[in-house]
Amino acid sequence: MILREIQADERKAFNEVAGHPLQSWEWGEFKKKEGATVVRLGFFEEGKLQKVLQVFFHKIPTSSSTIGYLPKGYMPDEDQLSALKQLGLKYKAVAVKLEPNVALPIGSPSGFDQIKQFLLENDCKEGRALFTKYTFILSLEPTEEKLFESFKNKTRYNIRLAEKKGVVIRENTSKEGMDTYIEILKETTQRQGFYAHTPKYFKEMWEELGDTGMLKIFEAVYDGQVLTSWIMFVFQGTLYYPYGSSRNIYRELMANNLMMWDMIVFGKSLGLRSFDMWGSLGPDPDTKDPWYGFHRFKQGYSGQLSEFIGTYDYVINAPMYTLYRLAESARWSFLRTKSKIARLIPSK
Repeated sequence: MILREIQADERKAFNEVAGHPLQSWEWGEFKKKEGATVVRLGFFEEGKLQKVLQVFFHKIPTSSSTIGYLPKGYMPDEDQLSALKQLGLKYKAVAVKLEPNVALPIGSPSGFDQIKQFLLENDCKEGRALFTKYTFILSLEPTEEKLFESFKNKTRYNIRLAEKKGVVIRENTSKEGMDTYIEILKETTQRQGFYAHTPKYFKEMWEELGDTGMLKIFEAVYDGQVLTSWIMFVFQGTLYYPYGSSRNIYRELMANNLMMWDMIVFGKSLGLRSFDMWGSLGPDPDTKDPWYGFHRFKQGYSGQLSEFIGTYDYVINAPMYTLYRLAESARWSFLRTKSKIARLIPSK
């Protein structure tokens, strides 16, 4: 197998092999705008591209070192770790964070014991997660009728209520649609007190992904007002729900319930195979967890609760990695405190 960097004229072939939106060429271009150094590698066999890796390297403040990140890559193997080792040394990385796009239904008998052992025996350590370890994955193969029947009673009731009250779902994949999303997101974060990406982040995302067909924006509208705005991804036969925002008005109309149902119908209309709801709590969720409401909302659509392999740091420079983890813990402690303070400040 031959390993080399992928060139710009191989973009189409790269995307055909990449398995997740965050491994797509377009996402890499977006991350460049965010300041990351982006490296794309391809594994070729008999001249055909078989596997790809898109790795992001970020400078560590006040240091000449970097931290690498491989989000949603394929199942780790010896070829992958060997390639990452070479890249890590080249870009002075203390480690490369791995969050493979490999999930199994909760309770699966096979589990991840073997791959976890492989990682731990090859200089990997369990790392701080950037993605949640769990998600709901809904098969879009059944008919609309079968899917609707599978939902929780309360979920079906809320969908019908939103329809009856006149909530309308529309696509608005446009710059104006993204501006509306950003506007509503500000209200959402003030109300719920959680960390969110900046307006600049979403504006640059639009610049790179807006006309690719991968990014879609939908709105729930009532009485001429946009109540809810969602950003969706479509990639390699799967629909994803990565970003959502909602206003605090007319919440009794259950616009989000209708939005989720319409996204399922939208996915089926494209012939997609599955719907990854992009994160949830685990099998025994704490009802006091700040994210429990999101978990319960998604649970109502009867997707399969699934577990990812998890987050592992492939350590390149052990002494520097120890210092990095200390700084990382301090940073996240600060963000948690900031989030708690935000919840105490009433929204205007």
